[in-house]
Amino acid sequence: MKLHHVIEAQQFNLESLHHLFDAAQYMEQVVAHGGTTEFQKRIMAALFYEPSTRTRFSFETAMHRLGGRVISTENAAEFSSVAKGETLEDTVQILNGYADVIVIRHYEVGAAKRASAISRVPIINAGDGAGQHPTQALLDLYTIRKEIGGIDGLKIAMVGDLAQGRTVRSLTYLLSKYQDIKIYFVAPTLLKMKEDILEHLRERNIWYVEETDLDKVLPEVDVVYQTRIQKERFGDRISDYEKCRGVYVINSHTLSLMKEKSIVMHPLPRLDEISMEVDKDPRAAYFRQAQNGLYVRMALLSMVFS
Repeated sequence: MKLHHVIEAQQFNLESLHHLFDAAQYMEQVVAHGGTTEFQKRIMAALFYEPSTRTRFSFETAMHRLGGRVISTENAAEFSSVAKGETLEDTVQILNGYADVIVIRHYEVGAAKRASAISRVPIINAGDGAGQHPTQALLDLYTIRKEIGGIDGLKIAMVGDLAQGRTVRSLTYLLSKYQDIKIYFVAPTLLKMKEDILEHLRERNIWYVEETDLDKVLPEVDVVYQTRIQKERFGDRISDYEKCRGVYVINSHTLSLMKEKSIVMHPLPRLDEISMEVDKDPRAAYFRQAQNGLYVRMALLSMVFS
C-alpha cells in the first residue's frame, strides 16, 4: 500500500489498516535483526512545535532503523525562523528542498492539513493541538490487536481528558470502522467527549455511553485507555483543571475490578493517573504500547517512501 500524507485517522479504511499492521509486524523482525539499509538515501525532517518524547524519538529511531537520516528541531517555535515570524507554510516550503518526508507536531488544530496543502513531500501529522494524533491511534490499535487478539467486538473505556485529548479522538475514528464495538466515555463533566465525535458514532451506529463512574464500567471492558488531564490545554482556567485532576486513578483497587485478560493503556506521559504499583501487573500494556510505536512508524515511513 502506498501512502502520501498522513493527516487524520479517517483516511484509513480496514484494508489499509490490515496492510499497515502486517507491515508493522514485519518491522518487528527488521528491528530484531538490527534494521535495514533500504532507505539510506532518504531524509526525514522532524518539525516539532510542541514538546515530545515518545513520538519524536520513535519517529527518529524508525528512520534510523530504516537506514535513513534525520534533521530535526526540538522546539521549532523558539529555535527556528518561526521565532522571527516565519509562517508554517514558508517553513514547510523550505524543508521541501531538504527532506523526503516531514513529520510535524503543532499546537494549532489543522496545522498538518495546512502543511499538506502546499507540500510536495509527504507530511505526517504527529499531533495538532487538540485535533488529532493519527499515528498514535494507529499504534494504539496495533497494540489492542496484539494484546487482545482482535478488534471486532471490543469493549473499551476511554478515561480522562476526552474533550481536549487528540489521541482518543483519533482512536475513536479508527474503532468506528470495526464491528460490534462498545465505547464507554468516562470523563468529568467539563471534559466530556465533543459532539462531533459522538455524532460520527451515531452515524455509523456504533454503541457508546457516557459515564462519570469509572468503577461501574471496569468489570465490563477489555481495554482501559487512560489519559492525562492536560494542564497545558486549560490556559488560565486553573480552577477547572484542579476540579478535574485526580478524579480517575488506576491503582490496585482498579485492577481488582478489571477482567483477568483486560489491559490498561495510556498514550503517556503519565502524571498521577496511573499508580506505579500497576506497572508490575501483566495487564499494564502502556510501555509495550510505546514500543509498538516504533514498528508502526517504521511501517508508515516505508509506505510513504514506496
